[in-house]
Amino acid sequence: MTDDETLSTPDGIAYVRTPEERFAAIDDYPYEPRYATVDGLRMAYVIAGPDAPDTGTATVLLLHGEPTWGYLYRKMIPVLAGAGHRVLVPDLIGFGRSDKPVERSAYTYAGHVEWMRSFLEATAAERGDGPLHLFGQDWGGLIGLRLAAENPDLVDRLILANTALPVGDSPGAGFDFWRQFSQDVPFLDCGRLVENATANELSEAAIDAYRAPFPEELY
Repeated sequence: MTDDETLSTPDGIAYVRTPEERFAAIDDYPYEPRYATVDGLRMAYVIAGPDAPDTGTATVLLLHGEPTWGYLYRKMIPVLAGAGHRVLVPDLIGFGRSDKPVERSAYTYAGHVEWMRSFLEATAAERGDGPLHLFGQDWGGLIGLRLAAENPDLVDRLILANTALPVGDSPGAGFDFWRQFSQDVPFLDCGRLVENATANELSEAAIDAYRAPFPEELY
């Protein structure tokens, strides 16, 4: 995609959209993508489980972190759906099939929280009126903590992994190093990055799936 193909929201947020063919070869994430509009951006998500949730049916919201997308939960989704839960898995803005603002200044913690709040409002009918169980990993945990703290009547249960507690302190030298590295490295291979952070060896197909949302530097 060239600068001429960059899109823009009504409020002037410039963004790119990963071509759908980038996801065509992924055969272990067989869920039809759906889309909600948040702040003029298209946010992708998948739903599994009961087609029409009954009263009291819990919805499990799975929030990924950086640099992954909903594909991270490909092995958890069928287990949770098989147990009778409604499973809701969004791609955060900037990741997966979701739109990707091109300006770094568009990405803030508060912004991600607001995007997720808008997403939950947009998908309320699909969730039904049952309890919401939130699982958050990495940045998904940070976003989930804010949502739960600000909406105690919305989030019934909260499970977190590999995340942090946003208490306002400096994130520390490790985070600063990672942030600088991510900006300076000529090419950030998200697939290899995820593989290096996992206990189990990933297949080349899985590594390619993590690469899929980012065909070039603009993304």
